[in-house]
Amino acid sequence: MQVTYFGHSCFQVESAGTKILFDPFIRPNPLASSVKFNEIKPDVVAISHGHADHIMDAEDIIKASNATFFTNWEIVNWLQAKGCEKGHPMNTGGSVKANWGKISLTPALHSSSFPDGGYAGSANGIVITFPEKTFYFAGDTDLFSDMTLIADKYKPEFSFLPIGDNFTMDAESAAAAARLLGTSTVVGMHFDTFPYIKIDHEKTRNIFSKKGIDLILPVIGETFTL
Repeated sequence: MQVTYFGHSCFQVESAGTKILFDPFIRPNPLASSVKFNEIKPDVVAISHGHADHIMDAEDIIKASNATFFTNWEIVNWLQAKGCEKGHPMNTGGSVKANWGKISLTPALHSSSFPDGGYAGSANGIVITFPEKTFYFAGDTDLFSDMTLIADKYKPEFSFLPIGDNFTMDAESAAAAARLLGTSTVVGMHFDTFPYIKIDHEKTRNIFSKKGIDLILPVIGETFTL
């Protein structure tokens, strides 16, 4: 499974020829200026919630790639009104089977609104089940004890967790979340993009290392294997 990091919380995960892009926010991010935006052509786009730093590039990427997109009812309607055609609306607790695997929406403790301030439904986490592996993309969230239910139901093998504090959980809480989820490998996200969420990389790595958790702090543009 190949993972490419495009900055902030935007990742593309490729398995068996299917590319899933999460939370498209690239061009407004000055740290991602080296990313070749026009070369991003996912088959599927998955969106956790409506905040600008998770959705700003969704419309253009979906139209350019003709991708199917999965997210909550409100975001699907918002994007369809902009001319994005292949939307599949979901809500918390729901799952959809596709020819490449399955997508499920889980709870997240966070707010959600569109860039214009409109209501964007509930914030969600996302579980992807590929034939080869299952993983959890937390979106923006705090630590919550029902992560144990995600572990019991889906048994994720690794997780994408926010670690930047201020708007989401910090590294200590994310390490605790990994323990609840039963994942010993964590891909960090939602860090360094803005002054509010700058992190100390060495300190953050030590927090996870002391708990026996492998933390990946990806570099923008990097592709790695999980």
